[in-house]
Amino acid sequence: MQKYTWFLLCLSMINGIVCLDIQKVQASSLIVRRNKLPNQPSESQGVTSPLFRIVKNGKYGFIDKTGKIVIEPQFDLAWSFIDERAQIKINDKYGYIEPTGKLIIPPQFRLAFAFSNRLALVVVKDKYGYINTNGKLGIQTQFEEALAFKNGLAAVKIDEQWGYIDFSGKLVIQPQYEKALHFNEGLAAVKINNKWGYINSQGHIVIQPEFDETLVFFQGLAAVKIGDKYGYINRYGQLAISPKFDEAWEFNFNLAVVKIGRKWGYINPHGEMLIAPKFDRATSFTEGLAAVKLDNKYGYIDTQGKIVIQPQFDLALSFTNELALVYIDGKVGYINKSGEFIWSPSN
Repeated sequence: MQKYTWFLLCLSMINGIVCLDIQKVQASSLIVRRNKLPNQPSESQGVTSPLFRIVKNGKYGFIDKTGKIVIEPQFDLAWSFIDERAQIKINDKYGYIEPTGKLIIPPQFRLAFAFSNRLALVVVKDKYGYINTNGKLGIQTQFEEALAFKNGLAAVKIDEQWGYIDFSGKLVIQPQYEKALHFNEGLAAVKINNKWGYINSQGHIVIQPEFDETLVFFQGLAAVKIGDKYGYINRYGQLAISPKFDEAWEFNFNLAVVKIGRKWGYINPHGEMLIAPKFDRATSFTEGLAAVKLDNKYGYIDTQGKIVIQPQFDLALSFTNELALVYIDGKVGYINKSGEFIWSPSN
């Protein structure tokens, strides 16, 4: 497999671009996107500071939940705060600021990614390594490619093979896989002989590699592709939901986005359709709401499928800390859960 089909929603935010892949990606392209597009926060991370990125006259800064500017727009690019650090870009180099806006790690990296478990993936020349929150290299830049730490382990590429390291940089699972994804719920998807299966944290294969495409485990289930349809397996590799969907994503809030024909809806962990497939696009639920597309506009529904914010946006992203980023006429703003703008669309 090689999946995780993302809906590519590439957005130009004045200075050039924030390409937001709102859903799942090909297993192969997940690695590319995580390591080539630092503006994409890892799914394993939660925003720890309630500050929100804005763009004004082509420069990035931050506001608080009320819409008050806390850090004046001044950066060429900026990303969300994780572990009290946010990546910023100045003159084609990446560094980090703290929530006051103070530059805590000077711009010096070719690429830099969000912190996870107090470590951040960075690229120096053509090698990947990890820095701590003070900007010191905790794990030397030595890997061909790498992913962020999750659940104590990080996937790294050495001599064209993927394995896993611990926080000290020690190889705990030897490089032996064609591809490797994050651990979640104790299991990680790995690719062997062009098929995907799952290993545990000791590196033992617990679900044989037999799938062309697969996703990470959430709520004890993982989406897999069998033939030309998607279903779900449990942690023992047994089919829990028969393959009958044209697309399928991870479970969240006991709901998973699935595609039947050309429309998207939501199922529960028993495979029952709880929200009928009637949307042109749909995203996973966060904070009780999900962005959906109807008649070429995005709005939001609750977990019952009821529209709570009418479709009116060109693009709408997930809620985080009670605010959501939305796009109208090429401009970006923030709304609250009542659909009110707390930051008016700007460019």
